[in-house]
Amino acid sequence: MKLLNLLNANIRKEYIELKRYLPNTIAMLLTFYIIFLAMFAGIQVIGDPTTQDMNIQYVIVNYIFWYLTMIVVNDIGWQLSNEATQGTLEQLGMSPMGIWRIMAARLVSSTLVHILIIIGLLYLSMATTGQWLNIDVITLIPIFILTLISMFGLGFIIAGITVILKQIQAFLQILQFILAALAFVPLSVAPFLAFFPIVKGVDLVRQVMIDGASITQIGYSDFLILGFNAIIYFFIGLSIFLYCERVAMKKGLLAHY
Repeated sequence: MKLLNLLNANIRKEYIELKRYLPNTIAMLLTFYIIFLAMFAGIQVIGDPTTQDMNIQYVIVNYIFWYLTMIVVNDIGWQLSNEATQGTLEQLGMSPMGIWRIMAARLVSSTLVHILIIIGLLYLSMATTGQWLNIDVITLIPIFILTLISMFGLGFIIAGITVILKQIQAFLQILQFILAALAFVPLSVAPFLAFFPIVKGVDLVRQVMIDGASITQIGYSDFLILGFNAIIYFFIGLSIFLYCERVAMKKGLLAHY
């Protein structure tokens, strides 16, 4: 019950912040949509006409996943940095729930709240380009969930670094380009990237949404790789965060900015 209350409180917090700072929310969405329009225009102007439709479909999927990774991975770092600036980070450490549970609730709540935005951006992008992708919910949900778990692991790593260093805005700006590379790189170019976070999930989503693959056509090995990535990255991320939290408490860093 306590965990459900924690999750509910963070979902409300996320929604209230998006609503209260509506101009900033609108500006964020417009920025991502304008970036997509720039990609679309580039394909229209300099792209190969014979593969234009396929390239546009790839861009839609990649750009939606890039937005998702930005929200899940980068946003937690910004939130903790703001907590430290406002002097409320130590209060999180004093909570009986513990910082890591609060961070996990924030990761889940921000994902749930932004899912509606992601769906809106997806359909807006398809309407803009006239390219309608295959939305097979039954196939996409397990892929989506397993990919999200590995993203949560990355989010915990960023949260752990932020707890100690406080100011990591420059690193987060660099990280958004790294996340873009992971979301946009084709797995066929470098098969070993299947064991990197995000990459395998995006590749399978492309197979479903662009090639029309169903859950029965995706091999067990693909889901095993996704499951392996999810467990390993989440465990590594949580372990790093808990270690950083202990270091911060030992050195008294939670109380100081």
